[in-house]
Amino acid sequence: MRPTDIQSDVQAQRLALAVPALLLGGAYLSQYGFGLYPCEMCWWQRWPHFAALALALASFVLPQKRLLVALAAGGIITSGLIGVFHAGVEYDFWEGITGCAIPASTGDDALEAIFAQPLIRCDQTQWTLAGVSLAGFNAIFSIVGGIGVFALLLRKARP
Repeated sequence: MRPTDIQSDVQAQRLALAVPALLLGGAYLSQYGFGLYPCEMCWWQRWPHFAALALALASFVLPQKRLLVALAAGGIITSGLIGVFHAGVEYDFWEGITGCAIPASTGDDALEAIFAQPLIRCDQTQWTLAGVSLAGFNAIFSIVGGIGVFALLLRKARP
């Protein structure tokens, strides 16, 4: 490998560590700093970031660096794709697949129906910026970040 190839790998490794760390940091800041508690689908988006973070950290100590970084990038993109699905549920493009997005129907008892509702609904945005929800931002940053990691891994130095 040429020095510039190694440099691209190091940049990919750092990006694979930074993207999930920053996005998880933002998620926890919004949760504990601003009271925006996660719904079930928000948690689904966090799990691939946890895996990506662990894989990126492992790439600093294990010999299969490129493979671990590529797997981390896959985790980052997976979180982004879950974010696309979640944002679609929030914007009523499609229905969610869990009880946190579908109103409970328990019969005629209105009080029972109210108590059956989840505390944090997946189909209602808690916060938006320019019409983009947190799930939408996760989708954008994760997919772009994951593609960036793959692009750096695939980049070859010019002779």
